[in-house]
Amino acid sequence: MLHIQTFTFNPYQENTYVIYNDEKECIIVDPGMHNYQEENYFSDYIEKNQLKPVLLINTHGHIDHVLGNKFVSEKYGLTPQFHEGELPLVIQVQNYAPQMGIRYEPSPIPETFLNEGDILKLGDEELSLILAPGHSPAHLCIYSREHNFLIGGDVLFKSSIGRTDLPGGNHQQLLDSIATRIYTLPEETVVYPGHGPTTTVKEEKQSNPFIRG
Repeated sequence: MLHIQTFTFNPYQENTYVIYNDEKECIIVDPGMHNYQEENYFSDYIEKNQLKPVLLINTHGHIDHVLGNKFVSEKYGLTPQFHEGELPLVIQVQNYAPQMGIRYEPSPIPETFLNEGDILKLGDEELSLILAPGHSPAHLCIYSREHNFLIGGDVLFKSSIGRTDLPGGNHQQLLDSIATRIYTLPEETVVYPGHGPTTTVKEEKQSNPFIRG
């Protein structure tokens, strides 16, 4: 069985996720903690629940989703994993974070990268990666067919979609990604977005004002 814990961090109100199994192994997705209080809150949760972080994943490389990469890397000995197409975005964060008044320690850079179709292992459980560009050049979503959920990053939100006015964004590409990569998933799939509340594929196909199924 898989469980998901949500944290909301940093001025952008970004959702950081911890996916864990019954054996207490966990995957940390998009760590957004940006100050010592948020770091301590997160690490206290991991410790109190006796979780064992085994993977650190970034859906994409925008600032609010990578702020905690260095902390998690040093605390748990994990190198962040993301698609190579997001590398320029991750590197750029260290240049503009100070201009925005945001504390940022540069993210470690992996030696290998994730790709569409890769399988993440968490004990006996498997999670697949779906490439859904448009909000960013090589955005990845994490999907569990068995447990009917999608860690969707900034692709699809409840009654909204990701911004495309940031570097690497492409509005039509994002719409195409949603239509062909997300809306083709089972309608009962629960979507855990990078910001805001959860939703379902069915709900968005029926009522999302930007793109309906």
